[in-house]
Amino acid sequence: MAAALKLLAARHIQDTASASAVEHHWGYADRVVPCANDAGSCNYLDVVYAAHDIGMYYTAIIWATIAGILILWAIGRHFLRAHPSGVALPRRFAGEQVNKRPNTLQRFTAAAPAYARQYLLPDASRALFGRVTRTQVLTLVTLVGYLTIWSFVGIYWGTWVTPVKKNPGVYNTRTSLGPFADRVGVIAYALTPLSVMLASRESILSLVTGLPYQSFNFLHRWLGYVIFLQSSVHTIGWCIVELRLYQPQPTVGIEWIKQLYMIWGVVAMILLLLLVVLSTPWGIRATGYETFRKLHYVLAMVYIGACWGHWEQLKVFLIPGLVVWLLDRAIRLGRTALLHYNFLPSGHMGFRAAPADITFFKDETNGDVVRLDFDHPQDAWAVGQHFYLMFPEGSIWQSHPFTPLSLPVYGADTQRHSYIFRAKGGETRKIAELSAKRAARASDPQESDEGLMGNARLSVVLQGPYGEQTMRDLASDSNILCIAGGTGITYVLPVLLDIASKPQNRDRKISLVWVIRHRGDIDWVTPELSILKQKCRNLRAGMHIYVTRAAEDHHHEPNVPTVSEKAIETPCSPTKEITPVARSTDSSSVSVSSALSVHGVTKSELNLDHMQARPDLKMIVEDFVAGTVRGRTDVFASGPGGMISDLRSIIAGANSGADVWKGDERGDVRLTCDDRLEW
Repeated sequence: MAAALKLLAARHIQDTASASAVEHHWGYADRVVPCANDAGSCNYLDVVYAAHDIGMYYTAIIWATIAGILILWAIGRHFLRAHPSGVALPRRFAGEQVNKRPNTLQRFTAAAPAYARQYLLPDASRALFGRVTRTQVLTLVTLVGYLTIWSFVGIYWGTWVTPVKKNPGVYNTRTSLGPFADRVGVIAYALTPLSVMLASRESILSLVTGLPYQSFNFLHRWLGYVIFLQSSVHTIGWCIVELRLYQPQPTVGIEWIKQLYMIWGVVAMILLLLLVVLSTPWGIRATGYETFRKLHYVLAMVYIGACWGHWEQLKVFLIPGLVVWLLDRAIRLGRTALLHYNFLPSGHMGFRAAPADITFFKDETNGDVVRLDFDHPQDAWAVGQHFYLMFPEGSIWQSHPFTPLSLPVYGADTQRHSYIFRAKGGETRKIAELSAKRAARASDPQESDEGLMGNARLSVVLQGPYGEQTMRDLASDSNILCIAGGTGITYVLPVLLDIASKPQNRDRKISLVWVIRHRGDIDWVTPELSILKQKCRNLRAGMHIYVTRAAEDHHHEPNVPTVSEKAIETPCSPTKEITPVARSTDSSSVSVSSALSVHGVTKSELNLDHMQARPDLKMIVEDFVAGTVRGRTDVFASGPGGMISDLRSIIAGANSGADVWKGDERGDVRLTCDDRLEW
């Protein structure tokens, strides 16, 4: 107590020598009573302590509000959950059209989200916020507005001019700027655990809300900016007080900045500034993502320690942040250990990495592609979830998220894992180079070709699964449109494979659109496409592959035919096979198609413009929805950021809350996309 009073002596001029008692104030220094200073100083101290006490109540209200929202969300998820996927509907629903009109509550629960998607699904200001939806920005604006209210209310605004002891004619100007600066500082401390929770991979927020952990990355990043702004206001406010309003100067300012708690405060602000700068897109590009991630962890923990040194009385907010961070790491480690605690070749139990078969696809222009396949003894994950993969031969300090394109088998002792990733730089580039060397040694040079270099093995350590269970609330009569770009096919293929394994309603419409650069990219997932092709009678799926750089195939892939392609119908129409016919001088026949259906329908057969190399996503979505018989439409998408942004706007326009309210479920179009970004 004596140390705390000494800490505040210069600022609050408390006369500890004449104190007869002290009052305890949670999160602040104890106060000497009765006040033995001049009337102005005593009035000022009344305002300071009253503002702080009420501010601590406000932080409790803030956290109570957050807890209340999470509780209501969890209750709503339980009672408003849609029809689970894979549950067979009665026979009358599986065939003939049923004209049973939904009741008012059912129409409202379907129409309200459709109305919301019309306006809140598209990207917000991309230059300011990046590729995030208006829903996320609205959540941020609501949070900032809520915090702003609590930053100002309950503070008495006034000014007190008080004499300085032992300095005749010298006066201090005491204002409510000090209590206000303290208020925003306290709220910044109170938000620390929330910031850590928003960044956790083993997220309690995900358990409660059902949202994948990566959905909170945007709020985590911008809450960090809010904390930085609050801390800056706190710092600037007290700098004005101590360096200008308090007298005599520079004596007061020098004595103030030399105190230990102020030294820690300066350290905390420097660390917070580094965290903010390094988390910007510019900072991440300058340092590299892996460097940023490691620095972010270290700087964040040291920052919390510096905050503790600056104002230990508010450790009630710092301890939970540390606990959440440590629990997150401990659970990650524990889950990984349990996932790989298996029988060793010696017959004993121990930690064992999974040996994966490598298939290497050479692409010097866009980055080589690696496919990993292995079996691992474990329980099935849910479709839509992903794993973090660590490669011990590369680095034990780095792991990357990948979605398995294989379908989990419930009840099986061993699960098949298949992954595809493109190597461009960093750890994935290192793993691709290692894979290329091993594939070259393992393959027979006489049998390998230029693009596919053969199989080899690579050790893999799994962590997970994480992410959204995309099929959990999918109605069994929902129409499915899957759109993927490049390696994003791994996100949508399990959805189709899961659907293919179950009986389907006769009126259900399903389609796949895959955008790739070259024809040879189809080889990445040939086994899975073969399965879907075999199941097409049940799925009635329209599978369309768009090759955006087919003209380059002649130069890079000499084995690609330069003859026209003759379509042959198969029992699985509209899927086509191709056979070469004689060369023609017609330009539309000589060129390799820039838009293909599975295994090669030419663009002329798809009625596409000869110059069009990319799919018209707007037309695809609108035609798909218009062609449905009944039921809502679920769009699953994964690919470049531009594709996802375009789809958000397109699907927002395809929603019609008015039509859904009238009973036409086709106006209910939902988007589930792979937007994993770890900040």
